[in-house]
Amino acid sequence: MSAEMVEKSIALVNRSFTGVLGTVDGNGIPQLKAMIKTSAIGLKEFWFCTNTSSKRIVQIQKNPNASLYFCDEKTFEGLMLTGKAEVSYDDAKRQEFWNDGMKIYYPLGYTDPGCMASSKLVCDQPDYALIKLTASRGNYYHGLNNTDFDI
Repeated sequence: MSAEMVEKSIALVNRSFTGVLGTVDGNGIPQLKAMIKTSAIGLKEFWFCTNTSSKRIVQIQKNPNASLYFCDEKTFEGLMLTGKAEVSYDDAKRQEFWNDGMKIYYPLGYTDPGCMASSKLVCDQPDYALIKLTASRGNYYHGLNNTDFDI
């Protein structure tokens, strides 16, 4: 992949507020969800915040294969990344990504057990979870050109 394409791909990621995360359900059917991009490190590492009870958490724990898509409808650019997703409850990362606007979902902060909100009887994990996607392949589209590349 050329340096220019890397630069354009990173620029697309950086100006994207959301990415569409693809996971696989128990029947092998892809499931897509637009998610707020919490953090991006180059084209390799992406982080998202979600609830422990989220469908994506269960899907990732059963099948870590995942994809992520960013697009700019004004410039007709797209970037699809594929790789492995994992669930994280790392306190340092959860605290790093925490902002006060999240109190609407997690009133007790980044360690909120969420038991009362979700009617869970057992609180073995905090309700505030992270999804980390580590990309291994990509496809950049722009100007009627598709380019596959390894990361």
